[in-house]
Amino acid sequence: MNAPNQAENAVAGHPQRLQPGLYHDLMTPAESLAIREEVRRFCDAEVAPVAWEIGHREEAREHFPRELFQKMASAGLFRIPFKREVGGRGLNYACTATAITIEELAYYSNSVAAIYDVHCILAGHALEHASPELQRRYLAPLLAGDKIGSFATTEPDASTDLSVGMMKTVARLDGDKYVVNGQKRYITNAPVADFVVLLCVDGERMTELVIDLDAPGVTVGAPDKKLGNHGQLTADIHFDNVEVPVSNAVGELGGGLRIALQTLTYGRTGIAASGVGMAQSIFDHSVERLKTRRAFGKAVAQFQHWQFKMAERATEIENARNLYVKAALRMDAGVAFPEPEAAMAKYYATNLAGEFARDGVQIFGGYGYMRELGHDRSHYHVEEVYRDAKIAEIYEGTNEIQKWVIARTIFGKEITA
Repeated sequence: MNAPNQAENAVAGHPQRLQPGLYHDLMTPAESLAIREEVRRFCDAEVAPVAWEIGHREEAREHFPRELFQKMASAGLFRIPFKREVGGRGLNYACTATAITIEELAYYSNSVAAIYDVHCILAGHALEHASPELQRRYLAPLLAGDKIGSFATTEPDASTDLSVGMMKTVARLDGDKYVVNGQKRYITNAPVADFVVLLCVDGERMTELVIDLDAPGVTVGAPDKKLGNHGQLTADIHFDNVEVPVSNAVGELGGGLRIALQTLTYGRTGIAASGVGMAQSIFDHSVERLKTRRAFGKAVAQFQHWQFKMAERATEIENARNLYVKAALRMDAGVAFPEPEAAMAKYYATNLAGEFARDGVQIFGGYGYMRELGHDRSHYHVEEVYRDAKIAEIYEGTNEIQKWVIARTIFGKEITA
């Protein structure tokens, strides 16, 4: 693939994209490459103009990017991950296309990528295990953008350890219904969502339930105030004797943990892709800055330190993208838990985004540290990515857990358990 010229791939106010010339994609299916081009056009036109505002407004229900959300729905982006039978596009490589979509969204806004990830991969993918009736009531409107989905596993004292002994949200069976009590924390989309796919303790097992967030006994807290990802709203959800029909169970009763873990594995591949999107964005902005900023009579890019540093980062982005694409292709081949690739991709790509974001701020110097310059109200994307990148190393399985999963693949469960 030849590198396009700047006039062909630059967006107003944004640097030239360098990925087409540096990354020669030899293993991604043509179908998925077409999705990349489609989603990129959408992001250039619709996400780029509003990304800075989304990333810098304080978390509030009224600041959720509803207009952009509806544009994503109208463009069919929510249908990319799903089979034709449930209203999706029916792609042969849906997981790969979905991860690529998240990379493209994260290039401009990791907040928007996170909204998409939870809406489609977590809530939406979990509903693929649901009954046709639940899919009609929840998945179909999710794909159309008529309902916003959320997905809840984390609790105040349980996140990485999703075990019966640690989780406190309990569903007690009472005839043909469950009575749910408990509290979930950091639930993305919760302040604006219509429903949640909830993992809860069901006796000595765990079950997934779909619960309407306007049901009696459900209370959604105020949006959390976070370091970054300001456009991604998170909040606690409280359940006080919430009655839920048994028919709202996703999959088999007691099969909730496997559904949740499989969904989160898919999700961490998406988070890896978001790490690549952020890293690529920092790379493009930094290259332009290094070429145009002058010091001691020459462009900063002429200093060998930055030449070598950017050569290293270009290589790492190449490796990170290959890892997430490989994990996604394995899922498309029917592998529910594509390890070690999914863990490697999530750890490597998000670690890269975090480290490179620090470099990006350093490259821009004082300008990179500014949210907005008082002199002329100018702003620089590296500051936003610096704040946004950290959460990618934490959510949907901390990077320490990803290393443990990789080690378990190397040594076996009998040693690493």
